[in-house]
Amino acid sequence: MNKTYYLTTAIAYASAIPHIGNVYEAILADAIVRFKRLDGYDVFFQTGTDEHGQKIENKAKNNELSPKTYVDHISSEIKRIYRKVNISYDQFVRTTDERHIKSVQAIFKKLYDQGDIYLGEYEGWYSIAEEAFILEKDIIDGKGPNGDVPVWTKEAAYFLKLAPYQERLLKHIEEHPEFIEPESRRNEMIQNFLKEPLPDLSVSRTSFSWGVPVEFDKGHIVYVWIDALSNYITGLNYHPDQENSLEFNKYWPADVHLIGKDILRFHTIYWPIILMALGLELPKQVFGHPWILVNKGKMSKSVGNVMYTDDLVRYFGVDVVRYYVLHEIPFAQDGNITYELLIERNNSDLANTIGNLVNRTIGMAHKYREGLIKKTILTEPYELSLSEKSLELLPLIRKHMDELKVADALEEIVKLARFANKYIDVSEPWVLFKNLEKKAVLEHVLYHLIETIRFIAVALQPFIPDTAINIAKQIGVTDLSFESITKFGNYEEQTLGKASVLFERFDASKKIEEILKDQNE
Repeated sequence: MNKTYYLTTAIAYASAIPHIGNVYEAILADAIVRFKRLDGYDVFFQTGTDEHGQKIENKAKNNELSPKTYVDHISSEIKRIYRKVNISYDQFVRTTDERHIKSVQAIFKKLYDQGDIYLGEYEGWYSIAEEAFILEKDIIDGKGPNGDVPVWTKEAAYFLKLAPYQERLLKHIEEHPEFIEPESRRNEMIQNFLKEPLPDLSVSRTSFSWGVPVEFDKGHIVYVWIDALSNYITGLNYHPDQENSLEFNKYWPADVHLIGKDILRFHTIYWPIILMALGLELPKQVFGHPWILVNKGKMSKSVGNVMYTDDLVRYFGVDVVRYYVLHEIPFAQDGNITYELLIERNNSDLANTIGNLVNRTIGMAHKYREGLIKKTILTEPYELSLSEKSLELLPLIRKHMDELKVADALEEIVKLARFANKYIDVSEPWVLFKNLEKKAVLEHVLYHLIETIRFIAVALQPFIPDTAINIAKQIGVTDLSFESITKFGNYEEQTLGKASVLFERFDASKKIEEILKDQNE
Protein backbone atom coordinates (compact mmCIF):
# COMPACT_ATOMS: atom_id res chain seq x y z
CA MET A 1 0.00 0.00 0.00
CA ASN A 2 1.22 3.51 -0.79
CA LYS A 3 2.43 5.64 2.08
CA THR A 4 -0.09 8.41 2.76
CA TYR A 5 0.68 12.11 3.02
CA TYR A 6 -1.84 14.68 4.23
CA LEU A 7 -0.92 18.34 3.88
CA THR A 8 -3.10 21.36 4.59
CA THR A 9 -2.65 25.08 4.16
CA ALA A 10 -4.27 27.60 6.45
CA ILE A 11 -7.64 28.34 4.87
CA ALA A 12 -7.65 31.79 3.27
CA TYR A 13 -9.75 34.39 5.07
CA ALA A 14 -12.53 35.34 2.66
CA SER A 15 -12.61 39.05 3.50
CA ALA A 16 -10.67 40.18 0.41
CA ILE A 17 -8.78 38.99 -2.68
CA PRO A 18 -5.46 37.53 -1.48
CA HIS A 19 -2.14 39.12 -2.49
CA ILE A 20 0.98 37.18 -3.57
CA GLY A 21 2.07 36.83 0.08
CA ASN A 22 -1.09 34.81 0.79
CA VAL A 23 -0.95 32.83 -2.47
CA TYR A 24 2.70 31.96 -1.80
CA GLU A 25 1.54 29.49 0.86
CA ALA A 26 -0.60 27.63 -1.68
CA ILE A 27 2.28 27.53 -4.22
CA LEU A 28 4.68 26.25 -1.55
CA ALA A 29 2.18 23.58 -0.50
CA ASP A 30 1.62 22.64 -4.13
CA ALA A 31 5.34 22.09 -4.79
CA ILE A 32 5.58 19.85 -1.71
CA VAL A 33 2.58 17.69 -2.62
CA ARG A 34 3.51 17.41 -6.30
CA PHE A 35 6.92 16.14 -5.19
CA LYS A 36 5.32 13.65 -2.78
CA ARG A 37 2.94 12.32 -5.46
CA LEU A 38 5.86 11.77 -7.86
CA ASP A 39 7.74 10.11 -5.01
CA GLY A 40 5.07 7.44 -4.63
CA TYR A 41 2.88 8.85 -1.84
CA ASP A 42 -0.90 8.69 -1.72
CA VAL A 43 -1.39 12.43 -1.17
CA PHE A 44 -4.35 14.38 0.15
CA PHE A 45 -3.88 18.14 -0.22
CA GLN A 46 -6.54 20.30 1.38
CA THR A 47 -6.97 24.05 1.20
CA GLY A 48 -10.01 26.32 1.27
CA THR A 49 -11.62 29.44 2.70
CA ASP A 50 -12.44 30.63 6.21
CA GLU A 51 -15.73 32.47 5.71
CA HIS A 52 -17.14 33.59 9.06
CA GLY A 53 -16.51 36.48 11.43
CA GLN A 54 -17.22 40.12 12.16
CA LYS A 55 -14.82 41.48 9.56
CA ILE A 56 -16.67 39.61 6.79
CA GLU A 57 -20.07 40.65 8.16
CA ASN A 58 -18.91 44.30 8.04
CA LYS A 59 -17.36 44.00 4.57
CA ALA A 60 -20.54 42.45 3.17
CA LYS A 61 -22.65 45.22 4.74
CA ASN A 62 -20.38 47.92 3.25
CA ASN A 63 -20.81 46.30 -0.17
CA GLU A 64 -24.58 46.02 0.35
CA LEU A 65 -24.42 42.24 0.02
CA SER A 66 -25.43 39.37 2.27
CA PRO A 67 -22.41 37.74 3.95
CA LYS A 68 -23.05 34.50 2.00
CA THR A 69 -23.12 36.30 -1.37
CA TYR A 70 -19.95 38.14 -0.40
CA VAL A 71 -18.00 34.99 0.60
CA ASP A 72 -19.29 33.08 -2.45
CA HIS A 73 -17.65 35.74 -4.62
CA ILE A 74 -14.34 35.87 -2.71
CA SER A 75 -14.12 32.08 -2.46
CA SER A 76 -14.67 31.64 -6.21
CA GLU A 77 -12.01 34.32 -6.89
CA ILE A 78 -9.52 32.47 -4.67
CA LYS A 79 -10.26 29.22 -6.54
CA ARG A 80 -9.72 31.03 -9.85
CA ILE A 81 -6.35 32.43 -8.69
CA TYR A 82 -5.28 28.97 -7.46
CA ARG A 83 -6.20 27.48 -10.85
CA LYS A 84 -4.20 30.22 -12.58
CA VAL A 85 -1.00 29.33 -10.70
CA ASN A 86 -1.58 25.55 -11.01
CA ILE A 87 -2.47 24.64 -7.42
CA SER A 88 -3.29 20.91 -7.55
CA TYR A 89 -5.41 20.61 -4.39
CA ASP A 90 -7.50 17.49 -3.77
CA GLN A 91 -10.16 19.30 -1.77
CA PHE A 92 -11.21 22.91 -1.31
CA VAL A 93 -13.18 23.29 1.93
CA ARG A 94 -15.40 26.20 2.83
CA THR A 95 -16.46 26.87 6.41
CA THR A 96 -19.97 27.63 5.12
CA ASP A 97 -20.28 24.00 3.91
CA GLU A 98 -23.17 22.24 5.66
CA ARG A 99 -20.99 19.22 6.52
CA HIS A 100 -18.43 21.46 8.23
CA ILE A 101 -21.05 23.44 10.18
CA LYS A 102 -22.72 20.28 11.54
CA SER A 103 -19.37 18.82 12.68
CA VAL A 104 -18.26 22.09 14.32
CA GLN A 105 -21.53 22.28 16.28
CA ALA A 106 -21.05 18.70 17.44
CA ILE A 107 -17.40 19.34 18.42
CA PHE A 108 -18.45 22.38 20.46
CA LYS A 109 -21.25 20.41 22.17
CA LYS A 110 -18.96 17.48 22.98
CA LEU A 111 -16.37 19.79 24.57
CA TYR A 112 -19.15 21.52 26.53
CA ASP A 113 -20.68 18.22 27.69
CA GLN A 114 -17.35 16.93 28.99
CA GLY A 115 -16.61 20.17 30.87
CA ASP A 116 -13.83 21.54 28.65
CA ILE A 117 -16.04 24.47 27.62
CA TYR A 118 -18.04 26.56 30.13
CA LEU A 119 -20.14 29.75 30.04
CA GLY A 120 -18.59 32.94 31.49
CA GLU A 121 -18.23 36.61 30.68
CA TYR A 122 -15.55 38.29 28.63
CA GLU A 123 -14.31 41.81 29.02
CA GLY A 124 -11.37 43.24 27.09
CA TRP A 125 -9.97 44.96 24.01
CA TYR A 126 -11.15 43.34 20.79
CA SER A 127 -9.36 43.75 17.44
CA ILE A 128 -11.70 43.26 14.47
CA ALA A 129 -8.69 43.07 12.11
CA GLU A 130 -7.30 40.09 14.02
CA GLU A 131 -10.68 38.61 15.02
CA ALA A 132 -9.14 38.32 18.51
CA PHE A 133 -9.07 39.85 21.95
CA ILE A 134 -5.74 41.56 22.52
CA LEU A 135 -3.74 42.55 25.58
CA GLU A 136 -3.38 46.12 26.84
CA LYS A 137 0.41 45.91 26.30
CA ASP A 138 -0.14 45.20 22.57
CA ILE A 139 -1.95 48.53 22.08
CA ILE A 140 0.44 51.27 21.01
CA ASP A 141 -0.81 54.83 20.36
CA GLY A 142 -4.38 53.54 20.51
CA LYS A 143 -3.78 50.94 17.78
CA GLY A 144 -3.53 47.17 17.84
CA PRO A 145 -0.73 45.10 16.18
CA ASN A 146 -2.64 45.17 12.86
CA GLY A 147 -3.06 48.93 12.86
CA ASP A 148 -6.79 48.98 13.67
CA VAL A 149 -8.36 50.68 16.69
CA PRO A 150 -9.43 48.01 19.23
CA VAL A 151 -12.87 48.19 20.80
CA TRP A 152 -13.60 47.62 24.52
CA THR A 153 -15.99 44.68 24.55
CA LYS A 154 -17.97 43.07 27.34
CA GLU A 155 -20.18 40.07 26.59
CA ALA A 156 -21.24 36.65 27.76
CA ALA A 157 -18.97 34.04 26.20
CA TYR A 158 -18.13 30.38 26.33
CA PHE A 159 -14.54 29.56 27.30
CA LEU A 160 -12.25 26.65 26.52
CA LYS A 161 -10.12 25.49 29.46
CA LEU A 162 -6.47 25.38 28.39
CA ALA A 163 -4.68 24.82 31.73
CA PRO A 164 -5.60 21.10 32.08
CA TYR A 165 -3.75 20.35 28.83
CA GLN A 166 -0.80 22.76 29.09
CA GLU A 167 1.75 20.40 30.67
CA ARG A 168 0.86 17.60 28.28
CA LEU A 169 1.26 19.92 25.29
CA LEU A 170 4.62 21.23 26.50
CA LYS A 171 5.83 17.65 27.04
CA HIS A 172 4.68 16.70 23.53
CA ILE A 173 6.62 19.61 21.98
CA GLU A 174 9.74 18.78 23.99
CA GLU A 175 9.55 15.09 23.04
CA HIS A 176 8.71 15.83 19.38
CA PRO A 177 10.79 18.89 18.45
CA GLU A 178 9.75 18.41 14.78
CA PHE A 179 6.15 19.24 15.81
CA ILE A 180 6.87 22.97 15.37
CA GLU A 181 9.24 24.05 12.60
CA PRO A 182 11.41 25.99 12.03
CA GLU A 183 13.18 25.86 15.41
CA SER A 184 12.97 29.63 16.01
CA ARG A 185 9.16 29.41 15.93
CA ARG A 186 9.17 26.49 18.37
CA ASN A 187 11.29 28.44 20.87
CA GLU A 188 9.00 31.46 20.46
CA MET A 189 5.87 29.41 21.35
CA ILE A 190 7.51 27.78 24.36
CA GLN A 191 9.05 30.95 25.79
CA ASN A 192 6.23 33.41 25.02
CA PHE A 193 3.21 31.26 25.80
CA LEU A 194 3.77 27.84 27.30
CA LYS A 195 6.13 28.86 30.12
CA GLU A 196 3.35 31.00 31.67
CA PRO A 197 -0.07 29.68 32.81
CA LEU A 198 -2.42 29.76 29.78
CA PRO A 199 -5.59 31.80 30.33
CA ASP A 200 -8.85 30.16 29.20
CA LEU A 201 -9.76 30.95 25.59
CA SER A 202 -12.98 32.75 24.67
CA VAL A 203 -14.65 30.49 22.05
CA SER A 204 -17.99 32.15 21.34
CA ARG A 205 -19.30 35.61 20.43
CA THR A 206 -22.69 37.32 20.74
CA SER A 207 -21.99 40.76 19.25
CA PHE A 208 -22.43 39.65 15.62
CA SER A 209 -24.31 36.86 13.91
CA TRP A 210 -22.26 35.71 10.89
CA GLY A 211 -20.88 32.39 12.10
CA VAL A 212 -21.75 28.85 13.17
CA PRO A 213 -24.54 29.02 15.79
CA VAL A 214 -23.91 27.26 19.11
CA GLU A 215 -26.64 24.65 18.80
CA PHE A 216 -27.74 24.65 22.43
CA ASP A 217 -27.47 28.43 23.00
CA LYS A 218 -28.64 30.22 19.87
CA GLY A 219 -27.53 33.71 20.92
CA HIS A 220 -23.88 32.57 20.62
CA ILE A 221 -21.85 31.81 17.54
CA VAL A 222 -18.78 29.58 17.57
CA TYR A 223 -15.66 31.73 17.62
CA VAL A 224 -13.76 31.70 14.34
CA TRP A 225 -10.74 29.83 15.71
CA ILE A 226 -12.67 26.69 16.70
CA ASP A 227 -14.71 26.97 13.51
CA ALA A 228 -11.76 27.52 11.14
CA LEU A 229 -9.25 25.16 12.77
CA SER A 230 -11.69 22.26 12.72
CA ASN A 231 -11.61 22.22 8.90
CA TYR A 232 -8.52 20.00 9.01
CA ILE A 233 -10.63 17.14 10.37
CA THR A 234 -14.13 18.05 9.13
CA GLY A 235 -12.63 17.98 5.61
CA LEU A 236 -11.92 14.29 6.26
CA ASN A 237 -15.60 13.80 7.25
CA TYR A 238 -14.82 13.72 10.97
CA HIS A 239 -17.85 14.01 13.26
CA PRO A 240 -17.40 13.41 17.02
CA ASP A 241 -20.66 11.47 17.39
CA GLN A 242 -20.09 9.14 14.43
CA GLU A 243 -17.69 6.35 13.63
CA ASN A 244 -14.48 7.71 12.05
CA SER A 245 -14.74 7.99 8.29
CA LEU A 246 -12.51 6.04 5.88
CA GLU A 247 -10.78 9.31 4.91
CA PHE A 248 -10.09 10.20 8.53
CA ASN A 249 -8.68 6.76 9.31
CA LYS A 250 -6.54 6.89 6.18
CA TYR A 251 -5.06 10.39 6.38
CA TRP A 252 -5.19 11.63 9.99
CA PRO A 253 -2.96 12.75 11.67
CA ALA A 254 -1.90 15.38 9.12
CA ASP A 255 1.74 15.20 8.07
CA VAL A 256 2.03 18.98 7.78
CA HIS A 257 -0.13 22.01 8.56
CA LEU A 258 1.57 24.66 6.41
CA ILE A 259 0.72 28.10 7.80
CA GLY A 260 1.99 31.67 8.06
CA LYS A 261 4.17 32.37 11.10
CA ASP A 262 1.64 34.97 12.34
CA ILE A 263 -1.00 32.32 13.16
CA LEU A 264 1.36 29.85 14.78
CA ARG A 265 -0.07 30.29 18.29
CA PHE A 266 -3.55 29.19 17.16
CA HIS A 267 -2.16 26.10 15.42
CA THR A 268 0.38 25.01 18.02
CA ILE A 269 -1.47 25.81 21.25
CA TYR A 270 -5.25 26.06 20.76
CA TRP A 271 -5.59 23.48 17.98
CA PRO A 272 -3.57 20.71 19.74
CA ILE A 273 -5.54 21.33 22.94
CA ILE A 274 -8.84 20.99 21.04
CA LEU A 275 -7.56 17.71 19.55
CA MET A 276 -6.42 16.43 22.96
CA ALA A 277 -9.85 17.26 24.39
CA LEU A 278 -11.45 15.31 21.52
CA GLY A 279 -9.10 12.38 22.18
CA LEU A 280 -7.48 12.66 18.75
CA GLU A 281 -3.85 12.40 17.66
CA LEU A 282 -1.94 15.63 17.06
CA PRO A 283 -0.66 16.54 13.59
CA LYS A 284 2.92 15.42 12.94
CA GLN A 285 4.15 18.90 12.12
CA VAL A 286 3.08 22.54 12.03
CA PHE A 287 5.37 24.53 9.75
CA GLY A 288 5.25 28.33 10.15
CA HIS A 289 6.58 29.72 6.89
CA PRO A 290 8.00 33.25 6.62
CA TRP A 291 6.39 36.25 4.94
CA ILE A 292 7.06 37.81 1.58
CA LEU A 293 8.10 41.42 2.03
CA VAL A 294 7.94 44.08 -0.69
CA ASN A 295 11.11 46.12 -0.74
CA LYS A 296 11.77 44.69 2.75
CA GLY A 297 8.46 46.10 4.07
CA LYS A 298 5.27 44.20 5.00
CA MET A 299 2.61 44.27 2.27
CA SER A 300 -0.11 46.69 3.18
CA LYS A 301 -2.97 48.28 1.29
CA SER A 302 -2.54 51.55 3.18
CA VAL A 303 1.13 51.76 2.15
CA GLY A 304 0.10 50.83 -1.42
CA ASN A 305 2.81 48.18 -1.87
CA VAL A 306 0.55 45.15 -2.35
CA MET A 307 1.40 42.82 -5.25
CA TYR A 308 -1.44 40.72 -6.66
CA THR A 309 -1.01 37.36 -8.35
CA ASP A 310 -3.08 38.29 -11.43
CA ASP A 311 -0.78 41.24 -12.17
CA LEU A 312 2.43 39.29 -11.59
CA VAL A 313 1.27 36.46 -13.86
CA ARG A 314 0.29 38.98 -16.55
CA TYR A 315 3.72 40.64 -16.42
CA PHE A 316 5.91 37.54 -16.06
CA GLY A 317 3.96 34.30 -16.63
CA VAL A 318 2.93 31.60 -14.16
CA ASP A 319 6.20 29.68 -13.90
CA VAL A 320 8.39 32.76 -13.40
CA VAL A 321 6.17 33.74 -10.45
CA ARG A 322 6.15 30.19 -9.04
CA TYR A 323 9.92 29.91 -9.49
CA TYR A 324 10.59 33.22 -7.80
CA VAL A 325 8.53 32.63 -4.65
CA LEU A 326 9.75 29.04 -4.28
CA HIS A 327 13.42 29.86 -4.86
CA GLU A 328 13.72 33.24 -3.15
CA ILE A 329 11.77 32.90 0.10
CA PRO A 330 14.16 31.35 2.65
CA PHE A 331 13.23 28.46 4.93
CA ALA A 332 13.17 30.46 8.16
CA GLN A 333 13.52 34.18 7.34
CA ASP A 334 11.24 36.56 5.49
CA GLY A 335 11.89 36.88 1.77
CA ASN A 336 11.76 39.93 -0.44
CA ILE A 337 10.01 40.61 -3.75
CA THR A 338 10.34 43.52 -6.16
CA TYR A 339 9.87 43.73 -9.93
CA GLU A 340 13.63 44.28 -10.30
CA LEU A 341 14.44 41.11 -8.35
CA LEU A 342 11.89 39.11 -10.35
CA ILE A 343 13.45 40.27 -13.62
CA GLU A 344 16.95 39.53 -12.36
CA ARG A 345 16.05 36.00 -11.26
CA ASN A 346 14.13 35.30 -14.46
CA ASN A 347 17.09 36.40 -16.59
CA SER A 348 19.84 34.66 -14.60
CA ASP A 349 18.28 31.30 -13.64
CA LEU A 350 15.45 30.73 -16.08
CA ALA A 351 16.42 32.41 -19.37
CA ASN A 352 20.24 32.31 -19.19
CA THR A 353 20.69 28.98 -17.38
CA ILE A 354 17.81 26.54 -17.95
CA GLY A 355 16.34 28.09 -21.13
CA ASN A 356 19.76 28.65 -22.65
CA LEU A 357 20.86 25.07 -21.97
CA VAL A 358 17.80 23.57 -23.70
CA ASN A 359 17.93 25.97 -26.64
CA ARG A 360 21.67 25.67 -27.18
CA THR A 361 21.67 21.87 -27.01
CA ILE A 362 18.79 21.40 -29.44
CA GLY A 363 20.34 24.04 -31.71
CA MET A 364 23.70 22.19 -31.76
CA ALA A 365 21.99 18.85 -32.43
CA HIS A 366 20.44 20.41 -35.56
CA LYS A 367 23.57 22.26 -36.62
CA TYR A 368 26.00 19.34 -36.22
CA ARG A 369 23.82 16.22 -36.52
CA GLU A 370 20.62 17.27 -38.36
CA GLY A 371 18.74 16.91 -35.08
CA LEU A 372 19.71 13.27 -34.50
CA ILE A 373 20.63 12.29 -30.95
CA LYS A 374 22.46 8.96 -31.04
CA LYS A 375 22.80 6.92 -27.87
CA THR A 376 26.58 7.18 -27.47
CA ILE A 377 28.17 6.64 -24.07
CA LEU A 378 31.96 6.63 -24.03
CA THR A 379 34.38 6.62 -21.13
CA GLU A 380 33.93 10.26 -20.08
CA PRO A 381 36.54 12.26 -22.08
CA TYR A 382 36.25 15.34 -19.83
CA GLU A 383 36.83 16.00 -16.16
CA LEU A 384 33.19 17.04 -15.72
CA SER A 385 30.84 14.06 -15.50
CA LEU A 386 27.22 14.84 -16.41
CA SER A 387 26.10 11.30 -15.60
CA GLU A 388 27.50 11.48 -12.05
CA LYS A 389 26.00 14.93 -11.41
CA SER A 390 22.61 13.96 -12.85
CA LEU A 391 22.36 10.80 -10.74
CA GLU A 392 22.98 12.84 -7.58
CA LEU A 393 20.01 15.11 -8.35
CA LEU A 394 17.00 13.13 -7.06
CA PRO A 395 18.61 12.03 -3.74
CA LEU A 396 19.67 15.63 -3.06
CA ILE A 397 16.21 17.01 -3.84
CA ARG A 398 14.55 14.33 -1.73
CA LYS A 399 16.73 15.21 1.26
CA HIS A 400 15.83 18.92 0.99
CA MET A 401 12.11 18.25 0.41
CA ASP A 402 11.94 15.95 3.45
CA GLU A 403 13.01 19.00 5.49
CA LEU A 404 10.63 21.29 3.51
CA LYS A 405 13.66 23.21 2.22
CA VAL A 406 11.99 23.82 -1.13
CA ALA A 407 14.32 26.66 -2.21
CA ASP A 408 17.36 24.41 -1.68
CA ALA A 409 15.75 21.60 -3.69
CA LEU A 410 15.06 23.95 -6.59
CA GLU A 411 18.62 25.32 -6.44
CA GLU A 412 19.99 21.78 -6.99
CA ILE A 413 18.23 21.69 -10.37
CA VAL A 414 19.61 25.09 -11.38
CA LYS A 415 23.09 23.95 -10.28
CA LEU A 416 22.84 20.95 -12.60
CA ALA A 417 21.81 23.22 -15.49
CA ARG A 418 24.79 25.52 -14.74
CA PHE A 419 27.06 22.48 -14.68
CA ALA A 420 25.72 21.32 -18.08
CA ASN A 421 26.31 24.78 -19.55
CA LYS A 422 29.88 24.60 -18.26
CA TYR A 423 30.22 21.16 -19.88
CA ILE A 424 29.36 22.73 -23.25
CA ASP A 425 32.09 25.35 -22.75
CA VAL A 426 34.65 22.66 -21.82
CA SER A 427 33.73 20.12 -24.54
CA GLU A 428 33.38 22.75 -27.31
CA PRO A 429 31.06 20.83 -29.70
CA TRP A 430 31.77 23.39 -32.44
CA VAL A 431 35.44 22.30 -32.40
CA LEU A 432 34.55 18.57 -32.26
CA PHE A 433 32.31 19.01 -35.32
CA LYS A 434 35.26 20.13 -37.46
CA ASN A 435 37.28 17.02 -36.59
CA LEU A 436 35.88 13.87 -38.27
CA GLU A 437 37.81 11.66 -35.84
CA LYS A 438 35.85 13.20 -32.98
CA LYS A 439 32.41 12.27 -34.35
CA ALA A 440 31.75 9.74 -31.55
CA VAL A 441 32.89 12.24 -28.90
CA LEU A 442 30.48 14.84 -30.32
CA GLU A 443 27.64 12.28 -30.23
CA HIS A 444 28.60 11.42 -26.62
CA VAL A 445 28.53 15.12 -25.66
CA LEU A 446 25.12 15.77 -27.30
CA TYR A 447 23.62 12.60 -25.82
CA HIS A 448 24.85 13.47 -22.33
CA LEU A 449 23.47 17.00 -22.62
CA ILE A 450 20.03 15.83 -23.74
CA GLU A 451 19.98 13.13 -21.07
CA THR A 452 20.86 15.74 -18.41
CA ILE A 453 18.07 17.98 -19.74
CA ARG A 454 15.69 15.00 -19.31
CA PHE A 455 16.71 14.77 -15.62
CA ILE A 456 16.09 18.52 -15.27
CA ALA A 457 12.64 18.29 -16.90
CA VAL A 458 11.55 15.45 -14.58
CA ALA A 459 12.90 17.22 -11.47
CA LEU A 460 11.25 20.56 -12.33
CA GLN A 461 7.71 19.10 -12.33
CA PRO A 462 6.80 19.90 -8.71
CA PHE A 463 8.06 23.46 -8.98
CA ILE A 464 7.33 24.79 -12.48
CA PRO A 465 5.12 22.08 -14.03
CA ASP A 466 4.28 23.84 -17.32
CA THR A 467 7.97 24.39 -18.08
CA ALA A 468 8.81 20.77 -17.20
CA ILE A 469 6.25 19.51 -19.72
CA ASN A 470 7.42 22.01 -22.34
CA ILE A 471 11.05 20.83 -22.03
CA ALA A 472 9.97 17.17 -22.16
CA LYS A 473 8.03 17.83 -25.39
CA GLN A 474 10.99 19.63 -26.97
CA ILE A 475 13.31 16.67 -26.33
CA GLY A 476 10.66 14.03 -27.12
CA VAL A 477 10.26 12.45 -23.68
CA THR A 478 6.99 11.07 -22.28
CA ASP A 479 8.12 9.13 -19.19
CA LEU A 480 8.43 11.78 -16.48
CA SER A 481 8.48 9.43 -13.49
CA PHE A 482 11.09 9.71 -10.75
CA GLU A 483 11.94 6.09 -11.50
CA SER A 484 13.11 7.22 -14.97
CA ILE A 485 15.90 9.37 -13.45
CA THR A 486 17.42 6.66 -11.27
CA LYS A 487 19.44 5.51 -14.31
CA PHE A 488 21.51 7.61 -16.72
CA GLY A 489 21.08 6.44 -20.32
CA ASN A 490 17.31 5.98 -20.56
CA TYR A 491 16.95 8.53 -23.36
CA GLU A 492 16.02 6.81 -26.61
CA GLU A 493 17.78 7.68 -29.86
CA GLN A 494 15.65 10.08 -31.89
CA THR A 495 15.56 13.13 -34.17
CA LEU A 496 14.58 16.32 -32.38
CA GLY A 497 12.11 18.95 -33.54
CA LYS A 498 12.99 22.65 -33.45
CA ALA A 499 13.58 24.37 -30.10
CA SER A 500 11.20 27.03 -28.85
CA VAL A 501 12.07 29.75 -26.32
CA LEU A 502 11.24 28.71 -22.74
CA PHE A 503 11.75 32.07 -21.03
CA GLU A 504 11.89 35.58 -22.37
CA ARG A 505 14.95 37.58 -21.35
CA PHE A 506 13.76 40.97 -20.09
CA ASP A 507 15.41 44.33 -20.51
CA ALA A 508 14.96 45.53 -16.90
CA SER A 509 14.34 49.23 -17.55
CA LYS A 510 11.94 48.55 -20.45
CA LYS A 511 10.03 45.95 -18.44
CA ILE A 512 9.68 48.25 -15.40
CA GLU A 513 8.51 51.04 -17.69
CA GLU A 514 5.87 48.70 -19.20
CA ILE A 515 4.65 47.67 -15.73
CA LEU A 516 4.40 51.28 -14.49
CA LYS A 517 2.53 52.27 -17.64
CA ASP A 518 0.09 49.40 -17.13
CA GLN A 519 -0.48 50.39 -13.48
CA ASN A 520 -1.15 54.01 -14.35
CA GLU A 521 -3.71 53.27 -17.06
